[in-house]
Amino acid sequence: MMQTTSLLRLLQLASPSLPVGAYTYSQGLEAAIEEGSVSDENSARIWITEALSVVADFEAPILWRLLKAFSAHDEAVVTSWSECFVASRDTAEFRAETIQMGYSLSRLVAELKVADDSLLRIMASQSEIPLPTAFAYAAEALKVPHEAALLGMLFSIVENQMLVCVKSVPLGQVSGQRLLLSLHSAIEVAACHAQALDDDELSNWAPGLSLLSMQHEVQYSRIYRS
Repeated sequence: MMQTTSLLRLLQLASPSLPVGAYTYSQGLEAAIEEGSVSDENSARIWITEALSVVADFEAPILWRLLKAFSAHDEAVVTSWSECFVASRDTAEFRAETIQMGYSLSRLVAELKVADDSLLRIMASQSEIPLPTAFAYAAEALKVPHEAALLGMLFSIVENQMLVCVKSVPLGQVSGQRLLLSLHSAIEVAACHAQALDDDELSNWAPGLSLLSMQHEVQYSRIYRS
């Protein structure tokens, strides 16, 4: 059973109030709403489920590897997977998002003074810090178990997408919470899938999502950052 302290730290790390700017990004969802692909609770569920499967094939397994690397204080492995993730961001919007949020989270952890010198040295050696790297670093510094940290990251991604739908479709608050509750099992499946993948099975292939992100970068009227 997870210790109370670890659970509380996980809740703080996965909280939407964490000051890293997650609420300012839609991850392509605003463009999907604009073109009518997401227009109600059911289409929102389909969108988020499919987006979660993309995360489960790439971002989540990279986070899993980064958690193990930070736990082993393996700077080379942290650097390798960080560079891999940054290189995989195939639109300017997606790249800017992960670098900005990664920087903000890593700065927050440093200012909270919860990381030991070894973790601080690893982070200081990184030329760019994407969000999965910063999240793994924070989880290790806060001593959050790896499985819980992975679930926490996946939940925070899904919750942010739900909040975008509540604000922009728009959905009602009850509809949003019903949507989030219905996705719990998909989050569990995504976490198990991410842990089981071998390195050569990782894939960020999602051309439709990339096109939506590029459309969002030039969308005439938008709320979320690009």
